[in-house]
Amino acid sequence: MTLASRMKCCCVYVMTALTFSIMCTPIARADDIDEGSAIFNELCAPCHGKDMANPGLAFDLRTFPHDDPTRFRTSVMNGKGQGMPSWKDKLTPEEIDLLWAYVKSGG
Repeated sequence: MTLASRMKCCCVYVMTALTFSIMCTPIARADDIDEGSAIFNELCAPCHGKDMANPGLAFDLRTFPHDDPTRFRTSVMNGKGQGMPSWKDKLTPEEIDLLWAYVKSGG
């Protein structure tokens, strides 16, 4: 097999894997976003603002990378520095997933 053939084969494999990954990524249900919004408004909005932005007080969640749910979960579970408390003893993993659905939706 030539180098060009191997590269073409590799590219087809990568594109197939990416397509499969994108197709299998769950899309948040409207109910999940609504439930996440309710949790956000109760627990997060006092610092992050009603619309996910509270200039000067907390991170602007509208700019949170939508491709990094692990970072989001880690931040919520463990807190961030002195400003963000840990929520791991107050929120279930399912509630954090609902928050993520809301934040990822952009509000």
